[in-house]
Amino acid sequence: MLKRTVLAAALGVALAAAGVAAAAVVTHQGSASSSASAGRVTLHKTKIGNVLAASSGKTLYLFMKDKNRHSACYGQCASYWPPLMKKGKLRAGTGVKAKLLGTTKRKNGKRQVTYKGHPLYLFTGDTGAGQLEGQRQNFFGGKWYAVSASGRANKQAPPAGGGTTTSTTTTGTTDCGIYGCP
Repeated sequence: MLKRTVLAAALGVALAAAGVAAAAVVTHQGSASSSASAGRVTLHKTKIGNVLAASSGKTLYLFMKDKNRHSACYGQCASYWPPLMKKGKLRAGTGVKAKLLGTTKRKNGKRQVTYKGHPLYLFTGDTGAGQLEGQRQNFFGGKWYAVSASGRANKQAPPAGGGTTTSTTTTGTTDCGIYGCP
């Protein structure tokens, strides 16, 4: 009788966890399917210094896998890292160099905002202004970094508790971010 009770309790916990995980995936898919659009790029103070941000204050990232001013982030990658798409005239906020702003054409013909030639992205794990959940993540074949006012990758690690989680795998310790290791 005790074995059945323990088994039933364990099964109940497992089903509840699966339900929460499924709800999280559905919620994430619904919120990540659209690209962000912008006309204004700003500079925002964060725990790693001033970095580029969308007009909402959300951190903008560059993808080290991008080459020759073209995006390498499509499909599932773009669902986690929505490209910053041009909307109206591009404007540089205080501290942002207007001459470094530009665009690149995506496969669908739409224009993605660039800074010093780097296509810009948001991260769906950043839910508010100044967050750095995507900083130093290594997903979709390359690293992701916040962008400095000079247009370079800010490679500084966020302070402890800065939004990333670490998990241990059979190959060592891997920085897996808030969504876990793929």
